[in-house]
Amino acid sequence: MAQPKQELVFAPLGGVGEIGMNLSIYGLGDGHKRSWLAVDLGVSFGTEEHMPGIDLILPDIRYLVQERKNLAGLVLTHAHEDHYGAVLDLWPKLKVPVYATPFTAALLAAKRASEPGAPEIPVTIVQLGSRFNVGPFDIELVSMAHSIPESNALIIRTPCGTVLHTGDWKIDLTPVLGDVTDEKKLRALGEEGCLALVGDSTNAVREGRSPSEADVGKTITALIKSARGRVAVTTFASNVARLRTVAEAARAAEREVIVVGRAMERIVQIARETGYLDGVQDFRPANAYGYLPPNKVVALCTGSQGEARAALARIAEDQHPEVTLSRGDLVIFSARNIPGNEKAVGRIINGLIDQGIEVITDRTHLVHVSGHPRRAELEELIGWVKPKILIPVHGEALHLSEHAKLARSLGIKEVVQCRNGDLVRIAQGHTGIIDEVPSGRLYKDGAILVEADSRTVADRRRLSFAGSVSVAIAINDKGALVTDPELDLIGIPDRDRDGELIADAAYDAVEETMESLPRKRRGDPDAVAEAVRRAVRAVVVQRWGKKPMCHVHVLTV
Repeated sequence: MAQPKQELVFAPLGGVGEIGMNLSIYGLGDGHKRSWLAVDLGVSFGTEEHMPGIDLILPDIRYLVQERKNLAGLVLTHAHEDHYGAVLDLWPKLKVPVYATPFTAALLAAKRASEPGAPEIPVTIVQLGSRFNVGPFDIELVSMAHSIPESNALIIRTPCGTVLHTGDWKIDLTPVLGDVTDEKKLRALGEEGCLALVGDSTNAVREGRSPSEADVGKTITALIKSARGRVAVTTFASNVARLRTVAEAARAAEREVIVVGRAMERIVQIARETGYLDGVQDFRPANAYGYLPPNKVVALCTGSQGEARAALARIAEDQHPEVTLSRGDLVIFSARNIPGNEKAVGRIINGLIDQGIEVITDRTHLVHVSGHPRRAELEELIGWVKPKILIPVHGEALHLSEHAKLARSLGIKEVVQCRNGDLVRIAQGHTGIIDEVPSGRLYKDGAILVEADSRTVADRRRLSFAGSVSVAIAINDKGALVTDPELDLIGIPDRDRDGELIADAAYDAVEETMESLPRKRRGDPDAVAEAVRRAVRAVVVQRWGKKPMCHVHVLTV
């Protein structure tokens, strides 16, 4: 009897049709049983406007839990939150081997140490450029320039062909820190034969090339040198190259660097331990800030995304215990806004400007560059690797579409545009979406993971929009009120358009409902509760025009 034919498949469980929450899986098998490889396990960030109380969004891994015995391992391409931020929360459901380079492993360990109750995760540390096996997958790391040390593409070799999973990358010939994108290894892959390229689409809508990190250094150095007062620079803490750039600019201007914010302190410590700040002067803690003259200090702050509890937000509100800014000082936003954070960042910028502080962003100065490739870089990579198949990932619909169009224009005949949950067969001449696997989102709600379709967040959103009414009633065994009803209106205006108290109208509705209920129904607490709920909600809708949540508690005494 002939053996079932092996095939190679790919499925994104996050990060496609969106930017963030990256999780990709590759399967090798015959359709009845496959061995799986997971690449990255990241988060997205919630917004108070749409998801009140939700800080993090994680991929739903129910399919991987179901396939856990066949999951060979998890490889992390780099240590950005959208690629590794879900590991602590979701690894206990999988308990598979984790592979990471030294810097990524060190960041994960530091993150675990800072979160009480976080699981001990055994991590296999793999060296840059190394080659190793994860189950039936032969994996080789390719160093790629990006905005964090040790970002890697993966060459995934299988009996069914070789895939290049790019991770996050750009072509930067002068990256300030870390290796340049390994053109030699990528060209060698092209000569060897690359079946498919699964690639970053973030900047596929932008022509040309992303500027170099070295160009940012020149701008920041000039700005700090020309500043007369204090200077604060905010950036992604994980962008160690940018931290080094700021340090070198401060030294050129004969200023001390003060580190402000726990996340920044943690990254600086790890970067020194792993050698990425070798030769950089020692930084000073926040409590040294007040002892330095204004023209001798550069504060390196967390808060580039408008985080309410981060250092810059507290400084902007004059609430930081150790760091202050005043008229004539300079703040440099050396970061881009993550989509959804624009309002929060805008509030901080406006607050600083209102205080007479000069604010510089990438709108007017080259103080930030993207870590992702523009179209000319995408073209160059495709030319090096010569893939037969291209699958755009890491982007919203527009980015994926533009990446796909570019690939077709370069002569790639098989281009697959997929979405989270699509199962894609990777086979020359037979590539396409062949099935669907379960996918979705989980919300981190405090310390608890909840499903995205649970009532929790929907109810909270309704509360934020229309408030709630709580009614407490005590009745005897005959259904008569034994005391006055208690009402609590939360998030509802005191008076209606005619100036009448809405609470009084709701109270009257409770009494009238109790008087009008038939005797048989008065003895049924559930019937009483439902009748009162309907009546109170109706009167609030009539007086206000919105439908609040309404809860009625009936106690029989």
